[in-house]
Amino acid sequence: MDEQEKQITQRKTDHIELAFESQVKDAARDPRFYYEPMLTAFPEEIDLGREFLGRTLRYPIWVSSMTGGTEHARTINTNLARMCGEFGLGMGLGSCRVLLEDDTRFEDFNMRPIMGPDVPLFANLGIAQVEELVADKSLARISELVDSLQADGIIIHVNPLQEWLQPEGDAIMVPPIETIQAVLDTLDTRVIVKEVGQGMGPASLSELLRLPIDAIELAAHGGTNFAMLELLRADDHAREVYAPLARIGHSPDEMIHFINEAVKDLGSSLQCRQVIISGGLRGFLDGYYYMNRLTLPSVYGHASQFLKYAQEDYATLSQFARSQTEGLKLAHAYLKVR
Repeated sequence: MDEQEKQITQRKTDHIELAFESQVKDAARDPRFYYEPMLTAFPEEIDLGREFLGRTLRYPIWVSSMTGGTEHARTINTNLARMCGEFGLGMGLGSCRVLLEDDTRFEDFNMRPIMGPDVPLFANLGIAQVEELVADKSLARISELVDSLQADGIIIHVNPLQEWLQPEGDAIMVPPIETIQAVLDTLDTRVIVKEVGQGMGPASLSELLRLPIDAIELAAHGGTNFAMLELLRADDHAREVYAPLARIGHSPDEMIHFINEAVKDLGSSLQCRQVIISGGLRGFLDGYYYMNRLTLPSVYGHASQFLKYAQEDYATLSQFARSQTEGLKLAHAYLKVR
């Protein structure tokens, strides 16, 4: 028996042995798609590139902001930036607050030389820090930060629940929408606004869509929940009292519905026209589904999933990214959103 015959025999044996284990009950079936196997050959040259945030992405995938200013940040960010350069993905840095204080950790965030010049890279500050800069009339420091990192703009993360629950959290004294408006009035830089794991309700999303920001990132409930994260760091009393807050928030499904309705209602008042869908997405099927449901141009983002692999060797991270891009090609070839 030659090698090919051995492989065929082994495959048939595997099929028999695994037949019962591979049965999927109908309750586990994913009902979101029509599966159309008759119309397309294996996807080899599907172009999934798109214009987003003023640059061209090879794939509609975003590395959501996650870490900054820790001893492991440079390794993690370097791996992520290398991946973005290899696959043509966009990236948001973790909080760059530490760079407002001094440049000791600058190389932890200096990812443009690793990513290359072609893909989007955004710096990141919390709304409390931006509020302080507005009060001090020091918003120019944001432009300096963006320029020093050769970034395309700034992500402002809005996190009142996290700040409230964080033992060393900062008070937010001004409605965030006013602080964001002050940035837009003062600076000539691209702005993304995101939450940090609770998502946002319809009124907040509607107000953001009226502003000339470049994108909204959902950071919906279902992924890394920073309210829960801070509760895990808190004392027993705080955990008991505030635990219900960690269950407050909005799913990607809800937020996409809110945005689609707002787009219809706002008409010519709509100014923000790009969305990063993130928060509990399990992989390319979720990304493909949500991008097709949203009426605005979008990409989908991961934080914790990329973080999981970015802490290991680069080959492991690259393999995960490749599985996402190949999975997206497969979805585009054979799946239609219902």
